[in-house]
Amino acid sequence: MFITKTYILCLMLQPILLQVPDSTSTAANAESINYLSLLLKGGIVVYPLLFLLFLAIFFIVERYLFIKAASNIDFGFLRTLKDNILRGDLRTAITLCKSTNLPISRILEKGITRIGRPVKDIESAMEIQSNLEISKMEKNMGYLGLIAGVAPILGFIGTISGIIRIFYDIATTGNFTIEIIANGLYEKMISSFTGLIVGVIAYAGYHGINMLIDKFGIHLQATVMDFLDTLNEPAR
Repeated sequence: MFITKTYILCLMLQPILLQVPDSTSTAANAESINYLSLLLKGGIVVYPLLFLLFLAIFFIVERYLFIKAASNIDFGFLRTLKDNILRGDLRTAITLCKSTNLPISRILEKGITRIGRPVKDIESAMEIQSNLEISKMEKNMGYLGLIAGVAPILGFIGTISGIIRIFYDIATTGNFTIEIIANGLYEKMISSFTGLIVGVIAYAGYHGINMLIDKFGIHLQATVMDFLDTLNEPAR
């Protein structure tokens, strides 16, 4: 008798148990979100933003590697060059500068080739070469600044596009459902978020690279001043 009642109770509860969602499968579905497909819900504005992100990362890495290599100062080279100048062996000093492919060597070469002229001529030649070398380091920096300004604006355009999509879908379908609103909000929020992220990366990279250039400029000024002081020392 007891077994019969239990069996009947199980049959009555079976439909209810089938309707209860499996918490494990729900959590698994939540964790298996495809972030790429979620990103693409941001609308057509996301595509130029991803292209700008690629450009920003490329320019940051390329400029960083170039500046780190160009700003390398070989103090052994500077000591040897100073000894040659003090001995009056300018030909060896010029050859040493030409064999060292660094911005500092090209700047010092301009000064050495003008030894014997007024100091102002030497300073002017080295200053012009310094500006040329720094301008090489600043190559493509304007693009980074442009990306830092344009990316958030593109994200804002995506925001406006998402709002327009919400009202357009409501007006054309006549339905005011959460699904229609969610699609527009996806486009609005994802495009804004992507634009801000790209803008922050480009902005940080722009100012970080400029800090490296400024640091190199300070070392450059110190080296040039040391070179000018060397010219005033008595020859050995």
